[in-house]
Amino acid sequence: MLAALAISSCSKTSLTEQQPQSIVSAAKVANGSNENGRESARPVYYDGNLVTVNMVELSDDAAAKIIANNTSTNVIYAYNDLDEPQDFNSVIDAIPTDGFNPLWLQMLIVFNTGFAPHQFFSDEEVLDAESGSNPEITLVNTGEIYRCSVIGPK
Repeated sequence: MLAALAISSCSKTSLTEQQPQSIVSAAKVANGSNENGRESARPVYYDGNLVTVNMVELSDDAAAKIIANNTSTNVIYAYNDLDEPQDFNSVIDAIPTDGFNPLWLQMLIVFNTGFAPHQFFSDEEVLDAESGSNPEITLVNTGEIYRCSVIGPK
């Protein structure tokens, strides 16, 4: 499946409506100064495989509009806000060959009392950990939207 992973770029033209260039905030990117370059790349898990993505946070105004009007965003599950160092690699729920959309809603993984933090490897594992009568985690919707590129395997 990773062999089928093609480079996929995301841009403001992927939004449901044409938006001015200003929708991209002064990106809060963990690794560097170039919000659109390889410096902001990070490894994430997708279905047990590490892939490399580039994430750029959109402005609060753009995020609110997307959340209100776009029902097809993907989800990135993060242990800390994406502009902070991560305790573990984040997890994504799609790649270009499997339901990919360039707009990503950030959900924070918060471990409930009595459960040791650990790495998840797929969105299915994350969702399973959130369910049941004694859930291991709570997912917190940050209301933050990122545009992204899946730029290849790890």
